[in-house]
Amino acid sequence: MDSTIDSSVSKLPMKEIPGDYGLPFFGAIKDRYDFHYNQGNDEFFRSRMKKHGSTVFRSNVPPGPFNAPNSKVIVLVDAASYPILFDNSQVDKDSRFEGTYMSSPTFNGGYKVCAFLDTTNPKHSTLKGLFLSTLARLKDKVIPLFTSSISGVFTNLEKELSEKGTSEFNPLSDKLSFEFTFEFFCGGKSPTDTSLGDNGSKSVDKWVFFQLAPLISLGLKFVPNFLEDLVLHTFPLPYCLVKSDHQKIYNAFYKNMGSILDEAEKLGLKRDEACYNFVFLAGFNSYGGMKVFFPSLIKWIGSAGPSLHSRLAKEIRAAVKEAGGVTISALEKMTLVKSVVYETLRMDPPVAYQCAKARKNIIISNHDASFLIKKDELIFGYQPLAMKDPRVFKNPEEFNADRFVGASEALLKYVYWSNGRETVDPTMTDKQCPGKDLIVLLGRLLVVEFFLRYDTFEIEFAKFLLGSKVTFKSVTKATS
Repeated sequence: MDSTIDSSVSKLPMKEIPGDYGLPFFGAIKDRYDFHYNQGNDEFFRSRMKKHGSTVFRSNVPPGPFNAPNSKVIVLVDAASYPILFDNSQVDKDSRFEGTYMSSPTFNGGYKVCAFLDTTNPKHSTLKGLFLSTLARLKDKVIPLFTSSISGVFTNLEKELSEKGTSEFNPLSDKLSFEFTFEFFCGGKSPTDTSLGDNGSKSVDKWVFFQLAPLISLGLKFVPNFLEDLVLHTFPLPYCLVKSDHQKIYNAFYKNMGSILDEAEKLGLKRDEACYNFVFLAGFNSYGGMKVFFPSLIKWIGSAGPSLHSRLAKEIRAAVKEAGGVTISALEKMTLVKSVVYETLRMDPPVAYQCAKARKNIIISNHDASFLIKKDELIFGYQPLAMKDPRVFKNPEEFNADRFVGASEALLKYVYWSNGRETVDPTMTDKQCPGKDLIVLLGRLLVVEFFLRYDTFEIEFAKFLLGSKVTFKSVTKATS
C-alpha cells in the first residue's frame, strides 16, 4: 500500500474534495465549451469555486478529447495549496508542461525537450544546468543589448502615432522581443541578417500557436464555436503546416549558436538535441513569455494614469542620473519599478496553468481544510486566481503599483508566475523557469526605457489570445 505524505503546514479538518467530472466524454466536452465559449477562463474556475465553496475541487479542464488522454483533475486556486505543484518529491511533471496534454515531439525535432521532462530524468538536470550556466555567462549583455534593441520601438511608435494617430504595441513588442532573444543567444547576430529576415517573430508565432491551439480561442465572431472547437481543440494540429517555418528558425539558431552548442557537446549532448532545446527555450519560453508579459506591463501602467507615470519617471531618472546610466545598481534602487513589474506578473502571469501527477497519496491544505489526493491523480493549478487570493492579498483584483514596496516585499513568496516562488532561485533539479530573473530584469528595463523617454502616455487595450492587445493613443515626451 502506498504511503501518504502530509504536505499541510497546520492540522486542519479533513474534507472530501468536492466536484465531479460529469458523464464520460460528454462531461469533458461540456466543460471545454464552458471554458472557451460559455464562461471564459476566469469565470470557468471562479464559478466552480463558488459552486463548491472550496478553492480545491474536481473538474475537467481543456483540451479534453482527443488531445488529452485524461482531462480529470483536482483544481487548486488558492495561495496555500498551490505550492504542492512545486514539490518535485511529491509530484511528477513528465509531459505536463502544457497542462493535461503534450504537443507532438515532432515540433521539436523528434525530441522531448527539457520543459516536458520530469526532474527524475537525468537529461533534465543536464539540459537545465546548461540553460542556467548559459544565462549566467551572458547576463552582462542584457542591459546594453536591450537598450540598443528598444530604440527601434520608440522610432516606429512615434512614426505611427504621427501618421495614423494610434500605434499598435504588440507587433513592435514582438519584434523587439524576438530580436533581443535571438541576438542574446546568437552572439549579437541580428535575425534579419539570417534566412529569417524580418519574419522571425511571425515564424515563431505560428510554431507556438500550433502547439498551444488546444488552449486558445480566437474569438472570431464570424466563425461558429463548434467549428473552431473542432479545428483547434479536438485533434492535434499537424506539424507539417509549420515545418518550413520551424526549420528556418532551427537553422538560424544552429548556425549562430556555436559556442553554446560546443558547451552542450562537452556535457554529452548531441548538437541538434541541444539546439532544439534552445530553440524551445528562446522561442517558446522566452519570446513566448515576453509576447504576453510586455503588453500586460504597458496595459497596467497605462491604465494607472499620469499620477503613477510621474512617480515612475521621478524614481527612474533620479536613479539613472546618480548611477551615470542604466545599470544593475540603478535598477536595484527603483523600488516602485520593481513592484510594478511583480504586480503585473501577479495580475497576468504569462503562463496561467501548472499541471502535475501525484507520485503518492498526498494530503494538501488550503486555508480552511485538508484534502487527500490519491496517487496518479492529476493536480491542476490556475495561477490567475491563486495569486488573487483574498486571504493573502488586500483588494486582490486591483492593480496596486505599491503592493510589493517596503515590508510588503515579503508577499513575493506568493508570486508564482515562474512555476516557483518569486523568492526562490531556479536550480537544475526543479521545474522553475530558468529565465525567471531575466524576464523580471527585462520588464524593469522596458519600464525604465519608456520613462526615460516619455513623461506619460495613453493607451487602450482588449483581450487577445492568451494576453492583451495594447494600442497607444498618445505619448508625451520627457520634459526633464
